[in-house]
Amino acid sequence: MQKRKLGNTGFDVAPLALGGNVFGWTADEAMSFRLLDGFVEAGFNLVDTADSYSRWVKGHQGGESETVIGRWVARRKKHDDVIIATKVGSDMGQGHKILRKDYILQACDASLRRLKVDCIDLYQSHWDDENTPFEETLSAYDQLLRRSARRISRLRACGRRSTSPSRTSCRATPLCSRTTTCTSARPSRASCSRYACARTLA
Repeated sequence: MQKRKLGNTGFDVAPLALGGNVFGWTADEAMSFRLLDGFVEAGFNLVDTADSYSRWVKGHQGGESETVIGRWVARRKKHDDVIIATKVGSDMGQGHKILRKDYILQACDASLRRLKVDCIDLYQSHWDDENTPFEETLSAYDQLLRRSARRISRLRACGRRSTSPSRTSCRATPLCSRTTTCTSARPSRASCSRYACARTLA
């Protein structure tokens, strides 16, 4: 299957990603495993999830999708053939979207535990948080990437989604030019513009 470059991340991905918001919700663990196995066996390699999936379901707290994916990774004892992308910033009980640095650092550790991996391949801001300066959010990703560079594994690349270009202009953000390269991706099916900001470790 022909792969495509995913922005500036350095990842080569198949042209179709598997959305994981149903894992642990409308797809139980057994069905989720079947879907994931079939997806990879067919030659695809990008699985998308978020820490908030599926908090909207009564009795759920969020993290259900990541937990199922983590159990799948543990069962197959590898994930080097699959790129796992997850997201941070949705309301997880605090009553609002949040991208503060301290929150991102804690949320990343929680996602790593649920996913049962040492390193998140692609970690993205799920929504914008206009109450937090973009530089602060970017500095959280920078810290996580630097930990990975020192082999204190956290993540390989970072990105952003559903964020106003006026708040994320590289020309207006000195930190961005030092730690990341920026690229724009195609609009999502929901017609919200996606702007990817990613850095790949050597």
